[in-house]
Amino acid sequence: MNISSTSSRSYARTSVAVYMQQVYLWMTAALGITAGAAVFAASSPALLQIFFSGTFAPIILMVAILGLVMFISARMHTLSAGAATGLFLLYSALNGIFLSPLLLAYTGASVAQAFIVTAGMFGGMSVFGMITKRDLSGMGSFLSMGLWGIILAMIVNMFIGNSAVDLTISVLGVVIFTGLTAFDTQKLRGMGMSAPVDDSLAMRRGALLGALTLYLDFINMFIFLLRLFGGRND
Repeated sequence: MNISSTSSRSYARTSVAVYMQQVYLWMTAALGITAGAAVFAASSPALLQIFFSGTFAPIILMVAILGLVMFISARMHTLSAGAATGLFLLYSALNGIFLSPLLLAYTGASVAQAFIVTAGMFGGMSVFGMITKRDLSGMGSFLSMGLWGIILAMIVNMFIGNSAVDLTISVLGVVIFTGLTAFDTQKLRGMGMSAPVDDSLAMRRGALLGALTLYLDFINMFIFLLRLFGGRND
């Protein structure tokens, strides 16, 4: 038996375990902050008035959120641990405020049901992505193209308001983000195999980027499931 080869495999398994644990912990923290911010904003008429009054305030908030996530993704490897963590948590909070109207539009039971179903589907597909020996890169490329397709369809449907198109978008959204969860988990597992466990700064940056990826999969899956099965308030 090759001792060096065995040692390398053991190190890879350890680094994957450490890395993925940090990814899931930061993702869970982000989801908790998003949920808390959404509940707080939905229960505060004054806050809702600030962010959602008029036409431009929601657009400004959306642009700020998109700009922040793009900045984090592009500059994560140059940020300090504190700055990276702070921006990641700020993004989670702003996203919660942006999503807070959903808590008013849908019944509490629908929101809870969508969250539980999302957690189950996400967990199952993430486990699949961790353990499967099949290369999911081809599926990931296909799903990424599909994602751009539904984004374009959503923009077009904002003007035509076709309910059948909206239903189709929601179904495809669930399918796409379910598949992306498995693909992204496998990709992160590969990154974890060479994660520098002795470099706390590099591990923090990598874990936050991984957490952001899976967080976005979870949030989008939740939104599309809620749109698909959620009961609206009268």
